[in-house]
Amino acid sequence: MITVAAAKTLLGQHATPMPAKPLPLQDAAGLVLAADVFAPQDIPAFRQSAMDGYAFAFHNWAGQPLSITATIPAGHTARTTLAAGKAARIFTGAPIPDNADTVVIQEKTEVAAAGLHIRDEVIKAGANVRPIGSEARKGALALAAGTRLTPAAIGFLATLGLDEVAVHARPRIQVIVTGNELQTPGHLLAYGQVYEANSYTLCAALAQLQLHNIPVHHAPDHAVHLQAIIAAALDTTDVLLLTGGVSVGDYDYVAQALGNCGVETLFHKVAQKPGKPLFAGRLEDKLVFGLPGNPSSVLTCFYEYVLPVIEQKMGITYSNVQAQTLVLRNAYQKAAGLTHFLKGQCDAGGVTLLTGQESYKLHSFAVANCLVQLDADQTSFAAGDPVIVHRLPF
Repeated sequence: MITVAAAKTLLGQHATPMPAKPLPLQDAAGLVLAADVFAPQDIPAFRQSAMDGYAFAFHNWAGQPLSITATIPAGHTARTTLAAGKAARIFTGAPIPDNADTVVIQEKTEVAAAGLHIRDEVIKAGANVRPIGSEARKGALALAAGTRLTPAAIGFLATLGLDEVAVHARPRIQVIVTGNELQTPGHLLAYGQVYEANSYTLCAALAQLQLHNIPVHHAPDHAVHLQAIIAAALDTTDVLLLTGGVSVGDYDYVAQALGNCGVETLFHKVAQKPGKPLFAGRLEDKLVFGLPGNPSSVLTCFYEYVLPVIEQKMGITYSNVQAQTLVLRNAYQKAAGLTHFLKGQCDAGGVTLLTGQESYKLHSFAVANCLVQLDADQTSFAAGDPVIVHRLPF
């Protein structure tokens, strides 16, 4: 049996990033750049007005009224030249006339028969003008490899005129749910059956990483059938998730079937509660997780082990599960020897352990926003003690 820390270290050593893949920009949200991006042109490519107002040449203006001889809206494509003593009505985003250098906002002006009167006593040359290249210079580094493509990053790359980027590919993920007792939601339960929830839980968690349309397979507690399903899935997956069948019961065939398919065991059993039977293995660059069957164990192991591996394979350098130290609001007792991950509700002032910590209970997880990690060797935790809290990514 391996410790929590050792298990996470071992997984980190085997979670190799996915290769670079060109994707259309609109399909790259949430992914990570696999290469530096350099600006293909100056942005903005022309001097732009930053405000609605009037453009004029500051050095030719001595406080006198200016004649308005042009109107320049955004999207105006013809070059405009102003004579001395002239001004142009201009709008935000429009190109500045060639020999103008300043824009006065319309609220600081007055238009009369004599022309445009500027009522801005503190205006300076260059005011309200966006210089060429003030956002990005041609050839300069725009975004570095390793940058997560947030909505703002996607928009920034679009302003550069890019419609395709090289990113770390999304890993191909499949889920195999094992168990003869499972029934699909929406169907009537026979005596002895329970509704299958683990695939719904895992697919929903994966969707938060923009990983959708995950193939889900249902396998009976039958060694030969299970092995065939695993072998087929391994041909077309980068991360394989199995639920159930990883303990030591008479119908727990997962570890044996994985071994028969050539999967090398990294570890089997972690000194933790819940999720002690957790299995992790590898086949070349593919990673395989045998998650326990109880719903809370599945989700706990996903956030603590599977999610960091997927993030690392996607090139994400920080975890969506954020760790912090908070004050415990209620006491807790446990036996020594196992790290405990407990469902909790936290805020800036502290964390409360929820009732319903049993691994088969998912309701408490449904109202939790964190997992509280309690050290394996410590047995008594009092209200007011500092504890490690893992904020969940929702």
